[in-house]
Amino acid sequence: MDLNSLADLIRLDLLGSLLLAAVLGATIGLEREITGKEAGLRTMMLICIGSALLTELSVSMATGAPSDATRISAAIVSGIGFLGAGVIITDRGRVRGLTTAATIWVVAAIGIACGAGQYVEAIGTTVLVLVVLVPLRWWERRIPASRHAADEGDAADG
Repeated sequence: MDLNSLADLIRLDLLGSLLLAAVLGATIGLEREITGKEAGLRTMMLICIGSALLTELSVSMATGAPSDATRISAAIVSGIGFLGAGVIITDRGRVRGLTTAATIWVVAAIGIACGAGQYVEAIGTTVLVLVVLVPLRWWERRIPASRHAADEGDAADG
């Protein structure tokens, strides 16, 4: 077996996409893990990797066939919605887990971007998500919460 056939067999481009998805998912997951949220490091990595793989498979299966490569991406978005809904809970009149659910959703989108070869978009979105999760949390805690926001669960999230 020569190196060209080995490279074709291994699909280094797919491996690179999955590795990038793992790193980006881990970066966001680490922040969630450090803050003690339900969906942490491994969960975010798996969501991002799975979304990247499904997207890549969707594109490769659609090549040369009369089908729509975006159908699997749409299914990922719907499926992740159910996963995100599972982390949202109501406790004593307060809704918790909204930010975690939104983070799960955007991590899936980052994985889709990796699987579609949109690496700059995936990395930029990861940076933006970290800005939302880290510095904005500090800033949000210094804003006096209105009674309405506390009732809606916007001030306290998981």
